Amino acid sequence: MLTNKETAPLPSAPSRFVDGCGRTIRYLRLSVTDRCDLRCRYCMAERPTFLPKQDILTLEELYRISCLFVSHGIETIRITGGEPLVRKNLMELLRALGGLLDASAHCASLKSLTLTSNGTQLERYAEELFDCGIRRVNVSLDSLDSETFSHLTRGGSLAIVQAGIDAALKAGLQVKINCVALAGTNVCEQEVDRLLSWCGEKGCDLTFIEVMPMGDIGNEKRLDQFYPLTELRRSIAQRWTLEQTAYRSGGPARYTRCAEMGQNIGFISPLTENFCDGCTRVRVTCTGMLYPCLGQESGGDLRELLRAPQRDGMRSDSALSDRIASVITKKTRGHDFVIDGSERAGVSRTMNATGG
Repeated sequence: MLTNKETAPLPSAPSRFVDGCGRTIRYLRLSVTDRCDLRCRYCMAERPTFLPKQDILTLEELYRISCLFVSHGIETIRITGGEPLVRKNLMELLRALGGLLDASAHCASLKSLTLTSNGTQLERYAEELFDCGIRRVNVSLDSLDSETFSHLTRGGSLAIVQAGIDAALKAGLQVKINCVALAGTNVCEQEVDRLLSWCGEKGCDLTFIEVMPMGDIGNEKRLDQFYPLTELRRSIAQRWTLEQTAYRSGGPARYTRCAEMGQNIGFISPLTENFCDGCTRVRVTCTGMLYPCLGQESGGDLRELLRAPQRDGMRSDSALSDRIASVITKKTRGHDFVIDGSERAGVSRTMNATGG
């Protein structure tokens, strides 16, 4: 069980975490594994080296971190990976986190529990995710052409992912599609228009994402992959009616309403249009590293304190809170991402190790 006294939320809500720019942190992206059952070309090398089991936080440790963040005012937790649904016994953690959504049970309560997935396991878990308290999932889907999808994922099945999305919608989950824009691959008019039409039919919002320079991806070159979303948005606007909207998801996307789709289209453009000013998010990796910024190397190790001998749970939680607060104060105004002829990555760690 993940509800014993060592992992229970603090009895009263301490002060909120605030970064060095005065922004109150409200959003935690929590990675539960670096493993994935796909090998997307922009995410990892074809034969990645995954972390040893002993380096990965246990479910109890993940829950303890979550409770601590919630007690400090975190309103949204997004579960990420790798592919989170390949983590053994993940539903046990999600059920426990779902309990934090009940405001009557805790002094500080969670407002939203969400999950990002590649969709391969959704058909199996969709109903259980809903039962755990999850109401929204983001699904990565970079092409509706089966051959292109298989190429981008190095062997993935589009049919399996589509079946997973259908199962999620049937279970009552709101699904948002994430599509990484890749030059020469999925940004032609035919690909984009097909995806927009399909999302409209399914009732799914769609977010396009610029490829991010993170880690070694083998023989692939991100400079060759990069496609600016300013150009993609301009291209879409020539064929579709884009309308202003005040909608925000709590993440970095900037949205417009597409009249023909009846849905929102989001754009996450870390390189062409820096989105950092309003960022209230931090990330904890599956190894317990806290990163205040996706595009910065600086962070802090929480696993060390999580696994330190405990004589007094409250005192050890206080040490963890102090460590988290100290790391968060180093959160800067913006990231260091850049794609240029040097082919250097913005950060050395890969996306699957950081939490996608």
